[in-house]
Amino acid sequence: MKQTMMAYMVATIVSFAVVGGLIMQPISSMAQGQQQEEEVNQSQGQEQENQVQGQEQENQVQGQDQRDTRTPTTTAACGQVVEGLVELNSNLNCSGDGLIVGADDTTIRLNGHTIMGPGPDSSKVGVSVGNQDGVRIEGPGTIEQFQAGILASGAEGTMITELILEDNQIAVFSTGTEGLQAMQNIVTRNSIGIASHSSNGLELRENLLTGNVLAGFTFVATGESLVSTNNVIESENGIFVDPQSSGNSIESNNVLRNKVDMNNANGLATNVNQNGFSDNNCQISNPSGLCIGR
Repeated sequence: MKQTMMAYMVATIVSFAVVGGLIMQPISSMAQGQQQEEEVNQSQGQEQENQVQGQEQENQVQGQDQRDTRTPTTTAACGQVVEGLVELNSNLNCSGDGLIVGADDTTIRLNGHTIMGPGPDSSKVGVSVGNQDGVRIEGPGTIEQFQAGILASGAEGTMITELILEDNQIAVFSTGTEGLQAMQNIVTRNSIGIASHSSNGLELRENLLTGNVLAGFTFVATGESLVSTNNVIESENGIFVDPQSSGNSIESNNVLRNKVDMNNANGLATNVNQNGFSDNNCQISNPSGLCIGR
């Protein structure tokens, strides 16, 4: 893999719990027996309707569970080019690259297993996605000890969910991608958590990033992306965007105990590169004013 050198001053983000309120609707008492009977009939009708809706929802869930009817491959090996539906049935301990995606719409399910590499100072990648669209990498499972845990290059619609990515140089590296999504992952003890270069339309939500040395999230020349409801803790910079990254929405994150929690291009005014920061729970930002009440 061609090694890319970039200077990052960035750190980790923490997910922001949004608590919804309960709306209580009062039930009025009826004085007349006829009105009570009408209410009973209405209640029975509503109950039947709810049962029908519940059955429809159950059928929809079952349909979603059964949507991937491909026969899974379960014998993947280190360095293998994979496609279709891949479900690991054991850990992979790799001296080189892990898995290399070879076709659009490939799904890799770790099924609770680990893909381990030769170390973060190597040039090796845990899962490599190059110009393949619609790829899904699904946990539970762990990717560790690679230069890049997941590398997506020139891909569209990559989805990364419910993984642990730890002890890599960069946990997730997106370069030249469109619409990459990373949701509900634990990203810990990497040099950089999630890094994006020359990409657009990322959606990074509900991830826990903790103890990544240099940065949690870092954007270089990346635009029109969403960073929302993440938890980012204990890095040099929590969330960093450079001057060429514009039109990004960074909202409702917990970004705490970083040297700099929020960093817009080392103090560039947000109206210059048109990034939006809102409802972020943090203490220190550059420029000031990017944290709630600060």
